Amino acid sequence: MSIVVTGATGHLGRLVVESLLDRGVDPAEVVATGRSVERLADLGERGVRVERLDFDDVPQDVPWLAAGDVVLLVSGSEVGRRVDQHAAVIGLAQRAGAARIVYTSAPAADDTALVLAPEHAATERVIRESGVPFTFLRNGWYTENYLPTFEQAAATGVVAGSAGDGRIASAPRADYAEAAAVVLAEPGHENAVYELSGDVAWSFDELAEAFAAALGREVAYQRLTSEQHRDVLLGAGLDEGTAGFVVALDQNAAEGLLAVTTGDLARLVGRPTVPMPQTVSSWSR
Repeated sequence: MSIVVTGATGHLGRLVVESLLDRGVDPAEVVATGRSVERLADLGERGVRVERLDFDDVPQDVPWLAAGDVVLLVSGSEVGRRVDQHAAVIGLAQRAGAARIVYTSAPAADDTALVLAPEHAATERVIRESGVPFTFLRNGWYTENYLPTFEQAAATGVVAGSAGDGRIASAPRADYAEAAAVVLAEPGHENAVYELSGDVAWSFDELAEAFAAALGREVAYQRLTSEQHRDVLLGAGLDEGTAGFVVALDQNAAEGLLAVTTGDLARLVGRPTVPMPQTVSSWSR
């Protein structure tokens, strides 16, 4: 049996491969795929099989995916195109006789107003309809999503947003990657759905405090209305669609959609999740 990781050239996929190797999985049993295979050369030198897989050009069959293999489908980054891209990979896995598809989805994907959820919910439906056993990892927020905000705070002393008193139950990507490695390498996760998030939901005032501690300067959270936030983003050069998407995410946070803490992530990795301030402190080194 091989473990096939899609999107291994991305942040999360790369961390999953690293976590599999750290867990003692034989490198020869890991297939790292991506669009730009040259970025995976170092993994190849460690014994990992490296193969090209472009979500926009998925073949009917490949020699490196066989019956009994487990496939990690890391969700694509091209919003608006992901369902078709994911369906192509799911079809490839189905035709090959894959034993299971592990998919990185979104929180409460099939029952939420989260602006990110519809494509994930549609992908989950395609996987269920394929008949291939699955594991859905409904990943919450990555603390690293706020690295650009940290850099802005370093320059301005301000964290600006329209999330109000909303809270975020984030964890670093490495925690989510470790959870993926667990369910890929271990039996017993067939047709399971995990709602993954950090152990603690923090406020944006607390995010500003963590930034201030890491930067050694005052940082304040500036509460904006949705309209003010959109204007700021447009003034910073974002297009209308992107600005609206960012504002919608902050509204989701204000509604509490990113604050759910189930404990699933900590249970899978066998330890508490890494707190937001600890991750932030590493950015200033």
